[in-house]
This record gives sequence, structure tokens and C-alpha cells, in this order.
Amino acid sequence: MKVRTRFAPSPTGLLHIGGARTALFNYLFARHHGGEFVLRIEDTDRARSTREAVQVILDGLDWLGLKPDEPTVFQTSREARHIEVAMQLLAEGKAYRCFCTPEELQTMREQAIAEKRPPRYDGRWRDRNALEAPEGVKPAIRLKAPREGEVVLKDLVQGEVRVKNAEMDDMIILRSDGTPTYLHAVVVDDHDMGITHVIRGDDHLTNTFRQIQIYDAMGWEKPEFAHIPLIHGADGAKLSKRHGAVSILEFREQGFLPEALCNYLLRLGWGHGDAEFLNRDEQIQLFTLEGVGRAASRMDYAKLTHLNGMWLRQADDARLCRDVVERLAKAEVTVGTAAMQRILLLMPGLKERAKTLDELAASSAFLAREVPLVFEPKAEALLNLEAKEMLARLIPVLEAINFESEAIDVALRAFAEAEGRKLGQVAQPLRASLTGSTMSPGIDATLIALGKDETLKRIRAVAT
Repeated sequence: MKVRTRFAPSPTGLLHIGGARTALFNYLFARHHGGEFVLRIEDTDRARSTREAVQVILDGLDWLGLKPDEPTVFQTSREARHIEVAMQLLAEGKAYRCFCTPEELQTMREQAIAEKRPPRYDGRWRDRNALEAPEGVKPAIRLKAPREGEVVLKDLVQGEVRVKNAEMDDMIILRSDGTPTYLHAVVVDDHDMGITHVIRGDDHLTNTFRQIQIYDAMGWEKPEFAHIPLIHGADGAKLSKRHGAVSILEFREQGFLPEALCNYLLRLGWGHGDAEFLNRDEQIQLFTLEGVGRAASRMDYAKLTHLNGMWLRQADDARLCRDVVERLAKAEVTVGTAAMQRILLLMPGLKERAKTLDELAASSAFLAREVPLVFEPKAEALLNLEAKEMLARLIPVLEAINFESEAIDVALRAFAEAEGRKLGQVAQPLRASLTGSTMSPGIDATLIALGKDETLKRIRAVAT
């Protein structure tokens, strides 16, 4: 049997971090077993589903590198099949028409709450003759669920879980307007699409017991279920905006690499020994559901940021250069061909200090700016009169040498000795004059990236 998993989000909002982790787990599980991963957009809530939300989901999965093996399936396109199955259950006496009015259902609910009972449908139309139906009321179709016994779920993460059938009512599978409900449509789709493993958040655990009743009524083989714990904030509360970014594209905008985010999400609730830094191939090789814990995970943005810095240092320089140029353009910093070459040349040093692409872009911006530079307060403080006079004396020294690392190092050390200064006392004002800040990669690398002409131009702009 070929393993087939699915990610089935509802397009009613952003793709959140929990959904992204669910997609990742489904993808890795399928790949680990040589199976297939598919995407189904569960858009049965037509009032809230939007094209924009669908595109956000597609963009987010594409950015994370979680590519489905088949074209995306939209649940609404399968409505006729959902209705067909509901009518089959009705014809076989496994479902029935319920003519309760909205007012009756509300009264039923209020009475249950007043009596401190769970607000469940009382089954009043379960065995009643449809000829008794009131005029003008369109019926919903409800599943005639078992009332005796229990549903036993052997969950691949949660272990064995049992729920008595008496605790569940006869759920609606077709609404009174003829549209299928989400719980019914999911079962039909998973069966028809040959899904072998349903891996989703444990907030769906209650739904699963209801859905098993549909599988049993149809005589269909059930998939394996794995309900993974949710992601909470560092304080243990439900993850929300107050904790930081929660949607996938927010993380992208804030400068996180997709491979870093996937690496972090994998380790958020799953473990394999001491393994921390895992590329995609290693993730596929190692991932099993046995490694998923049962407790809720806590989002640690500091740890994610640290991991992102590790991935930045591993990333290809040309790729990072393209990302930086794009971010600088959004910040209205024009990057010409010369500036792009400078950024690429200095990237090995720049990425050692950065933890996000935003930080990397900020530290690269000086390479694209024109003189006169805008100086940070600390850099401006370094460029006092004495420092400016010293820089003026440095100009002919730099004019006389080739701009390569060893020559620059020798020249700066000799100049510092002649000035009776430590190397840092020369390098720091020089760095400030070239970058507008007090931080940059090594001074020789910075000079080489700027080139002799641009270096001298910037020094002259501040030297006295």
C-alpha cells in the first residue's frame, strides 16, 4: 500500500505556523515512506473562503518547499459526490431527514444548558415518519449514529482513545439548503483520494470520532490517524499576534529563511536524539511519527532566530545577495551593478554577523549608498577633528597600494605604528567613514569590497 497524506487547510485566513507544521509533517511522512503528498483546499465555508486566502496558502507552501504531488483539489468541486454519498446513506436507512426548525434547535440547546447537559440534538426525527413534517420546512439530513458501544481510536501519536457513542448525537451531513457539511465532505474526500494517513492537529480529535461513524456506515476502510499537539506561545497560552509573527508569510517578510523555519518547526514537537540542524534530505530520512510528543509545544522566537543565523551562514552567497537587493529596493535604497558586486564580494563577512535577512540587508545598505553618508550617532562620535586629520594622512598611503588583503593589512599596521596608535584606533574611524556605522566585516574585506576609488571617495568626504 502506497502511503498518501494530505494537507487540507480552510482558506478563511492566513496560513499560520501550526498549519505549516502540519503540512511539513505530512510531507515528510509521505517522503519518508516513498509515498505521495497532496493538497486539498477545504472551501466549504463559502461565506468566509476567499481567493486571496487560497493564494496565501499556495504561496506559503511554495516558499517552504512543500510541493504537492498532484494538482490542488478544491472541496467545493466535489460537492456532487458528497451529496451522492449522503443520499446513499439515506437510502440505506443509515441517515434520516430532520425537519427541526432553527427555533426548535435553539430551544433544545437552551434547555440542555439550563439542565447542565451537553447541548446535543435529541434525535426527535430519528425514527419519525417524514409525513409528519411541518409545511415549508426544508429538512437537513443527519447520520443515524450508533447509540450503543463506543468508538475506539488507535491514534499514532495520542495512543488509544475511546469515546462512548452515547456521548455523540446524530450529526448533520447535508444542511437544509442541500450543501454538505465539512465533517461529511472530509470523509468522502479522504476515502476517494486514497488517503492512508490523516495527520492533523489534536484540535480535530473530537471530529475524528464523528467521522469514523461515517466510515463505518459506508463500510469503508479507515485511514490511520495521528493527532499532533498544538503550538502555544512561550507563556503556554494559545499562540497569537501578541507573541510575535504567527503567519508563514510574516516570517518571510521578517527575514527568516524557509529552510530555517522548516528545521525549527520540525524540532517543535518532534525529536531524534540530539539532532538539531537538519537539511531536507536528513529530515525525510529521519522523520517518523514515533518521534512526535503528546504535549503542546512552545514557540521560542529566540531559538528560531538563532537557528536562522546558522542557516544564513550556510546559505549560498549569490542567493543571499539577491534577497538583500530585493529588501533594499523595498526600503528605497537603489542598488546598481557596482553596489551589487560589492554586496556579493562582502557577503561572506556580512552573513557571519546577521541572524535574519532584514539584519543582513541593513548591514549591507552602506555598500549601495552615495556620499555624503548618513552617520549613526556612535560613528559620528568617532569622527572627531583628530580622527578626520588622521584619515587625511591615510589617503596617500591607500592611494599607493594595491587593494588586496595582505597589502591593505600591512599598510594599515605600518600607518598605525607611524601614528603611534593601535590598529583599532585607526580601523574604527576608518570603518565609520566608509560605512556610516561602527560595525562591518573585517576592515580589509570592507575596503576590498568598496574598491580603491569608492574607498578614497568616502574618506575624502569626511577627512579634514
